[in-house]
Amino acid sequence: MSAVVENTGPFIGIRHLQAALLFVAIVVNYIARLNVSVAVVAMTNAESSNPDFPEYDWTEAQKSYILSSFYWGYILTQFPAGFLVRRFGAKIVLFIPTCATAVLSALTPYFISWGGWVAFSVLRIMMGLFQGLIFPCIHEHLAKWSPPKDRNRLGVFAYSGSDCGSVFAMGLSGLIAHSSLGWPGISYVSAGLCGIWCVLWLLFGANNAPDSRLVGQLERDYIERSMRRNDGFHEQKIPVPWRAIWTSVPFYALLIVRSAQGWANSTMQLQTPAYMHGVLEMDIKSNALYSALPFLAMWCMSYVYLVFADIAMSRQWMSLTTLRKSINTISYWGPAAALIGIGFLDKSQTELAIALMTINAGLNAGSGIGSILTIIDMSPNHSGMLMAIVNGVGNIFPLLTPLLVGVIVTEPSSRSQWQIVFALTAIVFFIGNLVYIIWGTTDQQPWDAADFLKPHDAEHSQNMLTMKCDKEKVTEMKTE
Repeated sequence: MSAVVENTGPFIGIRHLQAALLFVAIVVNYIARLNVSVAVVAMTNAESSNPDFPEYDWTEAQKSYILSSFYWGYILTQFPAGFLVRRFGAKIVLFIPTCATAVLSALTPYFISWGGWVAFSVLRIMMGLFQGLIFPCIHEHLAKWSPPKDRNRLGVFAYSGSDCGSVFAMGLSGLIAHSSLGWPGISYVSAGLCGIWCVLWLLFGANNAPDSRLVGQLERDYIERSMRRNDGFHEQKIPVPWRAIWTSVPFYALLIVRSAQGWANSTMQLQTPAYMHGVLEMDIKSNALYSALPFLAMWCMSYVYLVFADIAMSRQWMSLTTLRKSINTISYWGPAAALIGIGFLDKSQTELAIALMTINAGLNAGSGIGSILTIIDMSPNHSGMLMAIVNGVGNIFPLLTPLLVGVIVTEPSSRSQWQIVFALTAIVFFIGNLVYIIWGTTDQQPWDAADFLKPHDAEHSQNMLTMKCDKEKVTEMKTE
């Protein structure tokens, strides 16, 4: 038994295939989610993209509704996703939103030609409802497949799909809009990519190692034993310790730091094209390519952070908690400073603005190792549910920030108005990480134990039995 526990499994195994499938799932869904920021610019300014396709005269407020509408649906299904993935497993629950995204993406041009910005917003709400299921599934799947020694590698690789997806959503969408496909082609390409992933997932995805027909015995034992799972573990129905979770200080620290990330992500991902077009006066093609640069930096830097984390842990430079907090501090406070600097630049300093935005995004790539994987560290048994809560609350801010930007930025070319937007984001970054430094932890929480509620149930049953006996004695005494 000892030899099985100590083995590390194959160097490249099915656990890596599962992480690769999760990576691609995030990529294709992010492309469908984020291409709207480039598409809206192309739809409302045909001369800068492709004059052969319809142009729409939408106000800044209407554009803000389109950009934020995805998150109106997105936050509603986060919490139900936690229950669904626990009940049915990640394979079917992750397939459904990606398949639905493919269908909705294919219908997007028809929706817009029929109902304009209102129909576009309704479709985005529907897409958000489906995609709200994704990240609780991703986290649950990682928790099932990633042994502690591989968690950083598998987790960072899977979540780097968000950066890769952002790169393609920005860069590829601009090129498509400028091509003969025009802005409708953005939606069609997204639909095709999601459809291809669905086929791959049905063929190779599996809820856990024992369920996989591809995984070998050595790797299966490595995964299950390193997580201290006995045979039949995945058939258990572990109750969620709601009271313990909602009274856990480390959980609230995690909730706050991830909410800060949600605010910043929505500002950078959805507002970058508008800032570059309005303040820096860049055309749609170069706009999209330069908008993608920050996310390319995030994609590359996520692996730099990973290499550092591997070296730091293997050489025992610091504890896991210290490592995560240190990386998270760099990835939050560095961008906070860069954002303030960006607000003071104008069209005569385009190169510097792009450089700062790229540095900002590259530094922020550490949030994956810094705080996302902390959810699995704290509670591998309830990671899907915790992710549903954290992502649900965190994505209230992406719902609000486009609306807030729509109120603050009444004139897209106003540098002073964009300064306010970036300064607010910097403040949120700073406060969120400060809370995490003080109260966050990677220690596995007592309430994660599969039998956490059982002692309480046993104690309750014993108390009830004692009370029953006492009542019977009192009754007997009265009878006598």
